[in-house]
Amino acid sequence: MSTTTTTVITEAPVAVSLPTTLTQADEPKVEELKTDAAISALSTGGYEFPGIPKIDDPYKKRQWQLEHMAGAFRVFARKGFTEGTSGHISVRDPVDPNTFWINPLGKHFGMLKASDMVQIDEEGRVIGGNKTAVNAAGFMIHSAVHKARPDINAACHTHSPAGKAWSAFGRPLDIINQDSCNFYGIQAVYKAFGGVVLGAEEGVRIAEALGPKGKAIILQNHGLLTAGSTVDEAAYLFTCMERTCEVQLMVESAGLPKKLIGDEEARFTSSVNADAETLYTEFQPDFEYEIWKSNGELSKGGY
Repeated sequence: MSTTTTTVITEAPVAVSLPTTLTQADEPKVEELKTDAAISALSTGGYEFPGIPKIDDPYKKRQWQLEHMAGAFRVFARKGFTEGTSGHISVRDPVDPNTFWINPLGKHFGMLKASDMVQIDEEGRVIGGNKTAVNAAGFMIHSAVHKARPDINAACHTHSPAGKAWSAFGRPLDIINQDSCNFYGIQAVYKAFGGVVLGAEEGVRIAEALGPKGKAIILQNHGLLTAGSTVDEAAYLFTCMERTCEVQLMVESAGLPKKLIGDEEARFTSSVNADAETLYTEFQPDFEYEIWKSNGELSKGGY
């Protein structure tokens, strides 16, 4: 059974805790695990469940992303992640990848539609979509993440209750149940709190702490941030991470010894459950529920 290592960068003001990712020696085993996962998919009755659609037209893909982005906000509203004007989701623009879309400042998550989203450039200037103000701290964080990680197309950050509570410990989540395995090898901790993120340097440090492979980061004394190749993936990781924080707080309060999941079992579970396609699929029930509730304000997006 392999071991988990933790890398800590001690130079102020950033410290990162990131479990080791899969090594080259692990690749044959991972391919075997993926084959096993594909075989288990036969339990769907032989029918393929639709995954991430392939959309060649970047303008159609833009609209598709904005619809899913609005749906993600409404899911967050239903789950209680709103806190005044705090919180933001960003999505890289497929037409001009050096720009991204973000939510308008001061509008409740539960009211957002695709047409409400604001397109901004790398300097924070509004260049398209809804011409209105955006959250300055949100821009600083999200622009740095998008610049640092071309593989990331979406990022989510809110001041969710359990995420704020767990962030006070400045430590990663333990791998103590099946859902927490989604964060095996992809979670980090940013161990500096510089107040409201209004300086570009703080955003850059957060992006550095996320690292080259991370998709989930605990911002000490602040909250959670997740990322993904689609807004659906990033949003599902956020809802899962928030609930995982809540569960871990329950476990910690019991005061009993914990049984951690072994590295081999965690790696296997992550390889089956935490790929981009599966995480996208995990978000669809919540998204479709919001479409059903929206009285026509939301859709899946045309493609």
